[in-house]
Amino acid sequence: MTSSTHIFLLLLLFVVSICSKSTSFTPFKFEEATIADIQLAFNNGKLNSSQLVMHYLDQISTLNPYLNAVIEVNPDAIDDASKADLQRSTDGMQLSPLHGIPVLIKDNINTHDKLNTTSGSFALLGSIVSQDAGVIQRLRKAGAIILGKASMSEWDNFRSLGVKQGWSPRGGQGRNPYPTADSPCGTSSGSAIAVAANLVTVSLGTDLDNAITCPAVMNSVVGIKPTVGLTSRSGMVPISPRLQTIGPMARTMADAVTLLDVIVGFDPLDANATKEASRFIPIDGFQKSLKEDGLEGKRVGILRHSFSNEYPKGSVEANTFEAHFQTMRLKGAILIDNIELKNVKIMQNITASGEVVALLAEFKLSLNAYLKDLVSSPVRSLADVIAFNNQHPIEERMKEYGQIVFLASQQTNGIGEAEKNAMKRMAQLSKEGMEDLIQEKSLDAVMFPDSSLSHTMAIGGFPIISVPAGYNNSGAPFGISFAGLRGSDATLIEIAYAFEQATKVRKPPPQLV
Repeated sequence: MTSSTHIFLLLLLFVVSICSKSTSFTPFKFEEATIADIQLAFNNGKLNSSQLVMHYLDQISTLNPYLNAVIEVNPDAIDDASKADLQRSTDGMQLSPLHGIPVLIKDNINTHDKLNTTSGSFALLGSIVSQDAGVIQRLRKAGAIILGKASMSEWDNFRSLGVKQGWSPRGGQGRNPYPTADSPCGTSSGSAIAVAANLVTVSLGTDLDNAITCPAVMNSVVGIKPTVGLTSRSGMVPISPRLQTIGPMARTMADAVTLLDVIVGFDPLDANATKEASRFIPIDGFQKSLKEDGLEGKRVGILRHSFSNEYPKGSVEANTFEAHFQTMRLKGAILIDNIELKNVKIMQNITASGEVVALLAEFKLSLNAYLKDLVSSPVRSLADVIAFNNQHPIEERMKEYGQIVFLASQQTNGIGEAEKNAMKRMAQLSKEGMEDLIQEKSLDAVMFPDSSLSHTMAIGGFPIISVPAGYNNSGAPFGISFAGLRGSDATLIEIAYAFEQATKVRKPPPQLV
């Protein structure tokens, strides 16, 4: 062996030794990465926001043609990420946990940038909003990166009856990343699909009646429908400001709560609701509710009829839920079985509950107000949207779906006696059902499979947290939902987080390409 060869081998061994000891050469694992994982990688120099955004954009380019989860990407996302990287390297101040983290926004939440806000409809394409929605202002202040807009059911599935869940003219048909699942569900379908398929870290959805909870359980992710008013609804394409809310979707409870902590709080443009609900926000935020012993001493009611109706005895799902109940008991929960909600069948029926009468009138009023507030728009009223659909029958698939709900809403004339009585009926049903049950049984929460009782909870504006519960024989996901009275969000987070940590159910979807 020559001396030069000997020196070369010594140098090679030295380099290999250094590389094996250095963590900086370990590639970052993007799949299923949590906010905490990402922030640690930021701090260790293994990753920066620009690389993270580029990775997600690459994933979107690869998978979105099949999934249809993202309706458009933010052309400024890479520049925004570069600015976040620069700020991280020069700013001595403590940064938000969301700093540099990409967030996907449902297409009915205003962003005052180069992105459109269309609620999935071509009728609003090219419209210009006056400013960011309240929750978007909070995200930008926290340093989050707006990655793009998530697809959704057009107009929150309020245009007609029988429209496929997750479909919109702009976004196409959203697809569940778990191939054997029946549907991605709606209406925050794209927000759930993208998170489940690792196209983004976290996302925002909106919910009036099953819009966050259903896609969460169908796509095996966490969805938090907060107490109405906990998050601002200003700058959102509306249906009912009385009942709608904006909430986070994520792969873990910790990530969902991190996003929730940023977007909650008072907004002068949604003053009444956010002022009243602000008393429910813990001084130190909801992070302190992430307790592994969060089930200890909690009284949780099992709405047994919903489990029995949803899944037959002996099925994979039924057996899995029974195992989960036992796990919860072992973690200190006190489960109250076979409880029943009074008038549950009426509350589940949107006509019998009065929900339809109220929503039809509220939609016309609130949508007209939203459209008139736009800086510019092809449509300025519900009547204009109806006319647009008639003029574009192919794009809007009018022959197949029509717009019967729009037409019924257009016939309303404000909030009259019928609408007031409907709202009173909904309030009374919620009082005699959920509120009385919780108080009589001294419950912290109730639970039900998937999103089966979301309609019942919706008419009272009650919070719901949905988390993965398992997978059936074909590999399709199912979930479990925890609900409580208004303002019980912190308690629900304790329960849902402890359940998640005790069961650790979630599995990423199979490779799609």
